[in-house]
This record gives sequence, structure tokens and C-alpha cells, in this order.
Amino acid sequence: MKNKIIFFRLLGLENWLTTFNKMNNFTILRNVDTFDEIWFVEHYPIFTQGQMKKKENINFIHNIPIVNSDRGGQITYHGPGQQILYFLINLKRRKINIRQLIDIMEKTVIETLKNFSIKGHVRKKLPGVYVNKKKICSLGLRIKKGSTLHGLALNVNMDLTPFNYINPCGDINIKMTQIKCFHPNIQLKDIRIVLIEKLSKILDVVMINGEYYQNN
Repeated sequence: MKNKIIFFRLLGLENWLTTFNKMNNFTILRNVDTFDEIWFVEHYPIFTQGQMKKKENINFIHNIPIVNSDRGGQITYHGPGQQILYFLINLKRRKINIRQLIDIMEKTVIETLKNFSIKGHVRKKLPGVYVNKKKICSLGLRIKKGSTLHGLALNVNMDLTPFNYINPCGDINIKMTQIKCFHPNIQLKDIRIVLIEKLSKILDVVMINGEYYQNN
């Protein structure tokens, strides 16, 4: 039955470090009886460097803090108006591997974009989702105790300017876009509803409403 239930939690706008610590503590303390969860959150402006990024001895870029993360990938930006999903999933119990989870994440985003008449696609050896050769969604994961941490960041209705201060995902050729470019009045709540619907269908899970579908 635990494979048929995922708790979807809405965390609102949080400091990245707060969510990072909660996510790691959740994973350290989880056991065979712990339900999987997917957290929906926004972060205050911050650059995060993944494990593939050569760490630089700087603390800010244009007054935006830069921190090291234990996820895969390189540097990226998070800010208000970007919908982040953290996947706290027991891979063994769900009988999926990391590649399959990445495929699920990318498919979820592509199906969500399609709902808004936006054609998304993936690129070989470049995780994430792209629209018209620009990146709209970034992925970064880590596995600990057979379970995943971190997840995806979908650009919805945000200030994209800070992406110009870095090479997103370590690639000088990557340019970023967002759903707002196609739907100027889009809100995160509009996207969140569709993401939850698509995830529930793709993962074939029972969505928990009521008291579990609330802030922590």
C-alpha cells in the first residue's frame, strides 16, 4: 500500500538552507514504514552549486548568496516564482532506478507544459526540459539510503536576470525561459494543480488530501 501513497506537501516560500536541512533530516530518519513525499516549495534568491561544479571561493554573485549543495549537476539559480519539487522517494520500494525517476520527472513537466499548449522536449545527455532550444526546467538529484533527495526546478513566473550572471548547469550556451513568456498572467498555483494531477497519474499513486495536503 505504501507504493500507492505519496504525501504532497506545500511548503510555500522558504530559505534554501531550511528546506535542505529538513530534506536531509527526513531522509536520515526515514525507515521502511516511512511514506514517500514530494515537496512543493519556492526559495528566496540563491545560487546553488552541485557536486560537479568546481567550488569557487566566493559567497555572493551580484549580492545573491551562493552555496554548495550535495545534489548532482552544476550551478543554478533559485528564486520566487520558480516551482521546485523535491522528490523524497524510496527507489527500491517503488522498483524504479534513478534513470527511470529522471524520465518520470521530465515526462511530468512535458505533460504539464502541454496542458498550457507549450511544447517541451528533452535533449540527449542534458537532463532537464527545453522549449524552443531554451531551458525551462532543471534537474538535480542525490541518493542516500536508497532514497532520493532534491528534484526539479520549473521556471514559471520569476525574474530570470540572475541566470545571466552564471552559465546555467555549467553550459555557456544554455539560455533560460519560463512559462510566463507564453502565458503572461500565469501563477504558480495554476501550474501546481496540473503538476500534482500529472504526477499522480504517471506514478499511479493515491493522492492524499485534507490534513496531509497542507504546510508542515
